[in-house]
Amino acid sequence: MNRRKFLKTTLKVVGYGAGVGVAGLTGALIYVQPHRHRLPPLAADDASRPLQASTRKTVVVVGGGLSGLVAAIELARRNFAVTLVERAGDLGGKLGGWTVKALGEEFPVEHGFHGFFSQYYNLTELLAEVRATSDLEESPGYPVLFGDRQPEVFGRTTKIFPFNMLSVVRQSHGLKLGEFRHDGPALYDLMKYDGERTFERFDGTDFASFARAGGINRPMVETVLEPFGKTTLNRVERLSAAEAIRFFHFYFMGNPEGLAFRFTRKDSMTAVIRPLRAWFESLGGQVRTGVGARRLVRLQKNVTQVVVDADPVPPPVVRLHQTEVPQAGYQAVPSSAGDGSSIYVARRGAGFVALDGRCTHMGCPISPDASGGFRCPCHGGTFDADGQVTGGPPLRPLARVNVVREGELLALGGGAPSAGEEALPCDYCVVACEVRGVKRLLASSDFLGEPELRTRVSSLGEAEPYVVYRLWLDKPTLSARNPFYTCTRFRYTDSLAIYSRFQEPYIGWARRSGGSVIEVHAYAIAPETLAPPSVIRTTMLAELFQMLPELTGAKVLHEEYQQQDNFTRWAPGDHALRPSTETPVPNLMLAGDHVKLDVPAALMEAATISGRLAANAILRKEGLREVPISTVALKGPLT
Repeated sequence: MNRRKFLKTTLKVVGYGAGVGVAGLTGALIYVQPHRHRLPPLAADDASRPLQASTRKTVVVVGGGLSGLVAAIELARRNFAVTLVERAGDLGGKLGGWTVKALGEEFPVEHGFHGFFSQYYNLTELLAEVRATSDLEESPGYPVLFGDRQPEVFGRTTKIFPFNMLSVVRQSHGLKLGEFRHDGPALYDLMKYDGERTFERFDGTDFASFARAGGINRPMVETVLEPFGKTTLNRVERLSAAEAIRFFHFYFMGNPEGLAFRFTRKDSMTAVIRPLRAWFESLGGQVRTGVGARRLVRLQKNVTQVVVDADPVPPPVVRLHQTEVPQAGYQAVPSSAGDGSSIYVARRGAGFVALDGRCTHMGCPISPDASGGFRCPCHGGTFDADGQVTGGPPLRPLARVNVVREGELLALGGGAPSAGEEALPCDYCVVACEVRGVKRLLASSDFLGEPELRTRVSSLGEAEPYVVYRLWLDKPTLSARNPFYTCTRFRYTDSLAIYSRFQEPYIGWARRSGGSVIEVHAYAIAPETLAPPSVIRTTMLAELFQMLPELTGAKVLHEEYQQQDNFTRWAPGDHALRPSTETPVPNLMLAGDHVKLDVPAALMEAATISGRLAANAILRKEGLREVPISTVALKGPLT
């Protein structure tokens, strides 16, 4: 074969149509074009069902991220009494943010830059309903910066397949049509996403091996596949090939919008989360923040209560000898709470103090850092040596733990349960936590009679740590710079966002000071390259100066560094055990981007769709009309 399937197939449509004339060409092109798709309702009689519930049943939604907010909104506007509980101090999850004080001002920060792509149909519908789309601005292009070659800028392409593929090649410096002559079948398979059949074929291998064994030419891998593959926040060496095929189908080959995306001119809390919360509350929904769900109570078949508490459960008592406590610093004592946390005990004068090693933001285990304080690796919270908050989303200091002397031993922990424990009754429950939260909640609940559910939830995993590093610099960027760049072939940096180019109050600060505010990200840091924060910061700053040389020598006026560990893992083999929206417990639904979806979606749109699917499951059970759900094409153009 002198030409492999990529060139043959992408040009076959054109050649066939030309052979039979203009009408044939038009028909052939129309046949393979990706189209926006509306999922049919699962209930056959959906069109005749009422919209509103006649009797007001109660729903407790656990988790105030995007998926939980969406499920809560859809149910509240159908006359359900919905209570949304969130362990953190505010809603938003990975789309949330908080305020920091810097350089005599207050600035909003968040968990990282967010792009709102045109094929986020369901999320865009919701934002339009709350009039939040006015804060979105079109990106001028999708540039990629390389550590070892000139940049690539992928602008708008035609929406007609296969010319959209050829347009990407035409725009690129590094891609040439001749490179595809000897490609194997893998590039062809990228254009053939077919739901479960794709997972049956390719979920057993990682994406890097898939591209290598499938014969995709190296320029295509380095210029397109690796940079975009890493935006899943999974390393391509650990990313399921089937998940990668679905990802590329969703973002490019399966939708008529291409790579167009928008960003928010205001921070995500102001532009997205607060409008959604206000809308939910206007529908009669109740929000409880700073309230963690301890366990679910099941009576016979159904969940009947969600037990919540505003404060952590006191850790069980552990003991150690006084001589084990160092003269300076803390001694970590593993807690028997079963969540991987520790109790940190130190000497203070003639006595001892102990801190609960669970972050007050979401209850994640913290660890000591080089400053002598503590850091939460999940969401970027930091605390000083006394447990006081020094950065990130936590609002409360670390909790003090009881210390009782028993002769030469110290008994740490124990004490009366928090008086704030409360049981919230429910007719339905939606668990919309991130991976760590749903695993913790179901592990503490009585689901011994449902081993399949326990197995599926326990199989969920998280990707490697990622870094969000925002810098206030005393030099400006070039005025021609794009607001956002994907980066590749660097040790750490995978993307950067120039906040002083697109978002207030950073635009105003840069105009007054003559400086710039830039955020650099490192996605899924491999274990062999993980280093102390000081090393990562130094390296990423040097990489920033390499990418934007006009900033070389700039002074860092302020910085916010977050090292987080909370994104869903999409490893080979994960798909088969991934839990679905509906569970063996009839009134318990799951939502979140980690839930198995039968539609191609990713990131924020996957979370939004999962929230609507959870709401639809409840609406069907109550004999109500389902919420319409739009998706990109369900299959690839060459399937």
